Amino acid sequence: MPAPVPYLHFPGVAADALRFYQGVFGGELTLHTFADFGRNDGPAGAIAHGILTGPVDIFGADLAGEAPPVRVDGMMLSLLGFAAPYVLDGWFSALSAGGEVIDSLQQRPWGASDGTVRDRFGLTWLVGYEGDAPSE
Repeated sequence: MPAPVPYLHFPGVAADALRFYQGVFGGELTLHTFADFGRNDGPAGAIAHGILTGPVDIFGADLAGEAPPVRVDGMMLSLLGFAAPYVLDGWFSALSAGGEVIDSLQQRPWGASDGTVRDRFGLTWLVGYEGDAPSE
C-alpha cells in the first residue's frame, strides 16, 4: 500500500461494491464475513472486512450497529496520471456505469485530459492524464 487506502462502510452492500471496484480496477479481492470473524453484531453473511488490492486499493465493510454509512462530501478520489491514458479512459467509463458523469473526460485548454464521475456507491472520482487521447 503506497498511499492511504479508503476504508468504506456500506449499508449492507459491501460485497457488491467491492466486486464492482474489482470489476473496474482489477486486482485481488478478499471478503471476510461477520460469521468468519465470529461477530454477532450484524448478519452472519455481511462483510466484516473486505480488501481489494491491485492498481487501486480499497477496503470496505458492511455497517455494524449504529455506524454511519459511507458519505463523502467535498472530496474526490484522484486517479490523475495513475495509469496509461487508455486504462484511465476505461476506468472512467466503468465507474460511470449506474453512476453520474459530473464532468466528461475531455481534453482541457492546458493540454491535460480529465473528468469527474460519481459512481453508483456515492464516491466521486477525478480521472485524468497528460497528453493525447487514449491508445493501447
